[in-house]
Amino acid sequence: MPLSNQGTSATTPLVSVIVPARNEEVCLERCLSSLADQHGVAYEVIVVDDGSTDRTTEIADSFARIRECPVIVQNPDLVGIIATQARHPLPEGWTGKANALWSGVQQARGKWLLFTDADTVHKAGSLLAAVMEANEHEVALLSYSPAQEVNGFLQRALMPVVFSDLAASFRARDICDPSSPIAAANGQYLLISREVYEAVGGIETFSQSLLEDVALARAVKASGRRLRFRFGGDAVTTRMYRSWESMREGWTKNLALLFPNAQALAWRRLLEFGVMSLGPVAAVVAFFMGAHWVALAAVAIAVPT
Repeated sequence: MPLSNQGTSATTPLVSVIVPARNEEVCLERCLSSLADQHGVAYEVIVVDDGSTDRTTEIADSFARIRECPVIVQNPDLVGIIATQARHPLPEGWTGKANALWSGVQQARGKWLLFTDADTVHKAGSLLAAVMEANEHEVALLSYSPAQEVNGFLQRALMPVVFSDLAASFRARDICDPSSPIAAANGQYLLISREVYEAVGGIETFSQSLLEDVALARAVKASGRRLRFRFGGDAVTTRMYRSWESMREGWTKNLALLFPNAQALAWRRLLEFGVMSLGPVAAVVAFFMGAHWVALAAVAIAVPT
């Protein structure tokens, strides 16, 4: 259960931040520290321990003992509450993340729900700015694509390609356009009105979907309500993967669901990467062999348009 704010002058939280966490000891402390540093808005943070076997619960509990988070001095009535909540037993047919999110919502008291992943880091003031942005644009759901922290050659080479394809297939202007049927959201940062969340049936409606964020966005837009989606590097960052194995597993699952011909797309991008990598080498060899036209052709092919 969320910690009580008894003895404080806190108002009912405007935002309930729900963080599902399964074996996130590497990144959870950084995430919660950034959330605890928000200001200007009444909020609570509910960490849902999704059956972790590492130090995730211990880290969350260490924050749970901090009953009052730092807030702006000008308004002492605003208070953040860090809480932990073990997920409910997994119902048959449900995905683990959907169950974790649903478990968090059962404890939430806010007018807005923010679903965010344990590997995110939130910039100071971003929570207040997000609520103001949602109100300014009169949207029921606001989602950011976080700035990606990438490390190593493979991540630096592949992650931009993947996100480029995603941006081309799910264009932000189409998602934000009420007349377009295109709808999407990024579960790493998804702010939704509690009233609208309940009106479209909540996470339980999409309990078997591996892309519950996209399914929720589609339901909201189908109901005639507005979405807003954009790159949110000014608000939140994330480091999605820490190894080649985790990146391969994650994108294999997600891209297969997001793209109808994911395998063909992957082979096409691999071929393009090979041409761009080997083209300059072929150009240099051809030049020193006197085949200048071949060298120019190799360069022309290797340079992306």
